[in-house]
Amino acid sequence: MNATRVRLLAWKEVRQLRRDPLLLRILVLMPVLQLVLLGYVVAADVTRMPTAVVDLDRTPLSRQLGDAFEASDYFDVRRHPAGESELRGLMDSGETRVAVVVPAGTQARLDRGETAPLGIVVDGSDSQSASLGAGYASRIVARFEARRVAAPAGAGHPGRPPAGEGMPHTPGVPGLDASVRVLYDPTLSSVNTMIPGLVAFILMLSLMVLMSQAVVKERESGTLEQMFVTPIRPGEYLVGKVAPYAVIASVQASLVLAVGILWFRVPFRGEALVVVAGLALFMLTSIGMGLIVSLLSRTRQQAQQSVMFLALPMMLLSGFIFPIDSMPAPIVPLTRLIPLRYALEVLRGAMVKGAGFEALAMPLAALTVFGVLLFGTAVLVTRRRLTE
Repeated sequence: MNATRVRLLAWKEVRQLRRDPLLLRILVLMPVLQLVLLGYVVAADVTRMPTAVVDLDRTPLSRQLGDAFEASDYFDVRRHPAGESELRGLMDSGETRVAVVVPAGTQARLDRGETAPLGIVVDGSDSQSASLGAGYASRIVARFEARRVAAPAGAGHPGRPPAGEGMPHTPGVPGLDASVRVLYDPTLSSVNTMIPGLVAFILMLSLMVLMSQAVVKERESGTLEQMFVTPIRPGEYLVGKVAPYAVIASVQASLVLAVGILWFRVPFRGEALVVVAGLALFMLTSIGMGLIVSLLSRTRQQAQQSVMFLALPMMLLSGFIFPIDSMPAPIVPLTRLIPLRYALEVLRGAMVKGAGFEALAMPLAALTVFGVLLFGTAVLVTRRRLTE
């Protein structure tokens, strides 16, 4: 092995990297971004879960119980529905993830020394958040009950119990008896949460990878310049470029959906039209992102690195793996800029919850905005490059 030749070859690679400043920045920033995102997102606990309290008893005790949930860092009490009939709509739309139902006559039963049932309803479409939410809620009720029993007769508000206090209520023993009811996915199977997410993520990644190579490949081979002197119009070029990849992505999404439903037995309770509309809008968004990457990249290697650079925060901040409720407060607003988040809400809402267009209007509207902005930007840039 000749040391001089090795040194010259290494210096050649270094000079090539220096000629590609965008790729160099991505290679430097990617590990830092991975460390920051994983450090904050993975290590965090689920907090501030959207919560509703249905107080049908309307007594000092029921109000104290509601105050105990409001004082907890795990729950964010946003709604006080008048009855249980309103819970389904709130959970279909994602406005509520946990609900506490205090039946009428709860305090009267406790005053008579009887067992008073208490309902805890959780949204099972996200198995991880549902399991944690049910556990936190049961713990708060147990602590509240322990303080109530220990308080002297005639005492007022039992106060916020210290951490670790309280034991689960024993069935049949007088006192508050909290029972957990899981909506949509009573088994809390993680497969039912992951498969709809995988459909959206695979669709996004495959489309972005394919479209990111579409224009830059022709630029590297020199055929893009030849395209400029042909009678092909910009609109024709764009449609011809996008159509095959859109068909391939549709086939991929259909296959993954079919395998998820038939093999993994993921429930499909909603309308197929809702899923089709959500996937179509998300495909438009993904195609737009891939085209923009391809138009801004000079080499195929640069385009590949750019796609991976974008895919990582989308995967971590969308709720695909880690619940958004577990993320620190400063990061949560950033999740609203991730199109994958809304695609997950549509797919999980339609498949697992059986939600329709009305309940999923917000994520569908967000996908429409992203699709128009990103695909529209890609179209304008493509037309400008072809007409220059």
